[in-house]
Amino acid sequence: MPTATPRAALSPENLGLLDAVARLGSMAAAARELGMVPSALTYRVRQIEDALDVLLFDRSARRAVLTPAGAELLRSGQYLLTELDAVAERVKRVASGWEPQLTIAADAIIARATLFELCEAFYAEGAPTRLKLRAETLSGTVEALQSGQADIALGVPTDISHTDFQSAPMGTLSFVYAVAPHHPLAGATHSLCDEELREHRAVAVADSTVRGRGVTHNLLPGQDVLTVPTMQHKLEAHLRGLGGGFLPLSLAQPFINAGRLVVKTVQRPNRNLRVSYAWRQPRRAGDTGRALRWWLDRLQNPRTRGALLNNHHQV
Repeated sequence: MPTATPRAALSPENLGLLDAVARLGSMAAAARELGMVPSALTYRVRQIEDALDVLLFDRSARRAVLTPAGAELLRSGQYLLTELDAVAERVKRVASGWEPQLTIAADAIIARATLFELCEAFYAEGAPTRLKLRAETLSGTVEALQSGQADIALGVPTDISHTDFQSAPMGTLSFVYAVAPHHPLAGATHSLCDEELREHRAVAVADSTVRGRGVTHNLLPGQDVLTVPTMQHKLEAHLRGLGGGFLPLSLAQPFINAGRLVVKTVQRPNRNLRVSYAWRQPRRAGDTGRALRWWLDRLQNPRTRGALLNNHHQV
């Protein structure tokens, strides 16, 4: 039966047939290996060529030599065959309780080094689940979970409440008001009041929410603001003297020790932030996938939770 479409021509059987011809150098030798009549094999090759509207073999030589198009087809075809095998294997393993994909929304305050260490440990399990990481900030982290775009969220507010997911505490982050040594406020020897802070630019991380107006912390009415996308950008802006503001102490500490940041006291309450992690509830009890369970088991360890909040400079 003639091959009707290019997609039909790229069947695993046809790709194997073309590979045999290219490897053995002749239709006759390939036919013997495949247990086919040479004329039937030649007809199949022509069907594939007609479906793709290309010439796959140069027949002017004594050997069947691949054309550039044929070589590209076999190269890409090998990738397709490998991917088909991988899909079959993933399907088998997903049937054993592993999710096809697990999406993790990590807030800007989460230490990336520890997050990737956990990813390395997860992959070492040989799990078939594909991981997807989302970088979020402030209410965008919760929104990713609420909208179903994430399965687990790290660094959400402790007062989060929603019927579709559960949460557990991660820990508390301490923040300090820090500026570069060459910033106008660096030399102040007194506790800074809001009026003094208002006169200088603040650096703020943008809320990643897409549904609302977002939230801000510690910004004063009328204050100039430099908005940046991540906490690492905020740190860089502080180091360059582009503005001031509150930074997680664990993120700022090495630069404070090196004299590249100066901590200032301010006339407002100490900035401590209690955060949690949250995950989506399964539709039925006992339906939690093995990948999500793996991450939740690791997050029960206080050292892991502490590292996710504090190990910003681990390499």
